[in-house]
Amino acid sequence: QVQLVESGGGLVQPGGSLRLSCAASGFTLDYYAIGWFRQAPGKEREGVSCISSSDGSTYYADSVKGRFTISRDNAKNTVYLQMNSLKPEDTAVYYCAAALRAWAGWGSAEYDYWGQGTQVTVSS
Repeated sequence: QVQLVESGGGLVQPGGSLRLSCAASGFTLDYYAIGWFRQAPGKEREGVSCISSSDGSTYYADSVKGRFTISRDNAKNTVYLQMNSLKPEDTAVYYCAAALRAWAGWGSAEYDYWGQGTQVTVSS
């Protein structure tokens, strides 16, 4: 069964850190570009970060640049999103998605598989 499963979400105080994981099963992530997206209540889904399948190139939304780091461990078939200096406005459900191509951007149609999401809440 082809599946992406996110984990690592939770409740954290402002300024804290979380590391999200996106684990694939039923297929190998080696040839897939991976994107992290988030959706806050009442807002549209937005792209957070992407990582290529070929050379590890990364891209970040301006709102998270310098605070979030995306990485991949193909041996573990997992992609990570390290989130530091978290702010209340980072509160959202975070999703990972996989696209069978070298690079994918923020377009939902570019992605072949999506995870179910993990909740991140930043609050004191």
